[in-house]
Order: sequence, then structure tokens, then C-alpha cells
Amino acid sequence: MYYGIVEDDEILQLSSTFTEIANNELKYDGVTVKYSDVKILEPVAPSKVVNFGWTYAEHAKETGGKANLKEPFLFLKPASSLIPNQGEIILPSSDLTSQVEMEGEVALVIGKRGKNIKEEALDYVFGCTIFNDVTARDLTKADPQFTRGKGFDTFGPLGPCIVKGIDPTNLRIVTTLNGKVVQEGNTNQMSLSIPFLISWISQVMTLEPGDVLATGSPSGSCPMRSGDFVSVEVENIGRLCNYVK
Repeated sequence: MYYGIVEDDEILQLSSTFTEIANNELKYDGVTVKYSDVKILEPVAPSKVVNFGWTYAEHAKETGGKANLKEPFLFLKPASSLIPNQGEIILPSSDLTSQVEMEGEVALVIGKRGKNIKEEALDYVFGCTIFNDVTARDLTKADPQFTRGKGFDTFGPLGPCIVKGIDPTNLRIVTTLNGKVVQEGNTNQMSLSIPFLISWISQVMTLEPGDVLATGSPSGSCPMRSGDFVSVEVENIGRLCNYVK
């Protein structure tokens, strides 16, 4: 497994670790491969995936949450939930859940260690990628906390790549299910700002290079069935596409 820099249809293979890459220590090992000739994995291996819930007022209302919170609703996803672009979302047994939904989101990838961040919070962001916060909605409504409903294997599609140098506070998000638009929004509609979220969570836990912060989903989340194809597109980043099985 390698990190790499995508240039058109090719990848410049790196021998660097993610921390080295975040420190701009790019060790190109002289190998260039075609994008189509390799298997693309999740673009980072985080120590934790932090999810901020109900950051969009309309999504909070449609899922039974509270809109316009002064602080986000917080939960974590296990690393075992992560799958890459083109990976399969595997539905749990019907005796466990009967209502699995998508939530298209912008995700931040942290580039440097941070604790009690006060100002210049965006300086801690290495780049942006796309996240699909797959959710067993019937379980999140029934359980006192979200771990079970959010934590199944394959419930964390992430990718396809990390893009540097873009402003995460003004990005359009469009989620489609079998080609039909079901979610559409922009990070500028969030009731809590992204710099605030970074600062807020850093008061709770130390952020490490490679950590993923999923910033929440616009309204329109709906059930997925076996055979469905879900795509989350974020401007300036790309498309995260997954089949449901």
C-alpha cells in the first residue's frame, strides 16, 4: 500500500507516511502507475473518525434532532466501518435493521496535531474529501446513543481522494440514489461553522494527523436497498460512489 499524488489518469507513487506528507515531505520513489491499474483504498487511515451531527437545521428536523444547536451532536465511527470509493455497502441482516440511509458529507482530514485550538483552526486541515455517513435510522432512533446505528462494517465510505487548497466552508454537496438527486446543499448552510467545530472538538480530544472530521449532512437522507447505487459529489473534490448489497 502506498500514498500517491493523482495527476490526471496517473498516480505518482510515494514512500512517505501520511505524517510526512502532511509536513510536505514528499518522497517520490520514481514509480508512476495508471489510476486504472491499481486498487484505490480509503485515502487515509485515521486514528479516529469524528462525526458532527445535526449541523444542518433541515436534516436535524427530518431525523428527529434539534435544529440550530449551540454545540454539535457528537459521535464516532470505528475504523472498521471505512470502505473506499467503489466499495460495497453491505446491509446488515433485516432482523437487525430495516432502514439504512445515506448521508453525504464533506470530510476534513487533519494535517497536524492540535489540542485546545482557538484561532486559525483551518490551518490544522490538510485537505478535504467526501464521506457517506451510512446510518441505520431505525436504530439511531431507538438507541440512547448512535454507536450501533452508525458503526456497522462498511457504513463509512470515504474518498476518492484528498484535495488540498480548497475552502471547506463553501462547498456544494449533491447526493444521488440510482441517478436521482436526493440531497443537495452547501457547507455555507451549516448552523455551526467549520472552524468552530475544529476548535470545539479539540477541547475534548487531541487531533492527530490523518484524523477525519465528518461535518454533517444536508436534508434528504432516505433508505437504500440492495442493488442501489449511491453517489456523493462535492464540488472541487469529486464523486464518492458505492453499490449497496
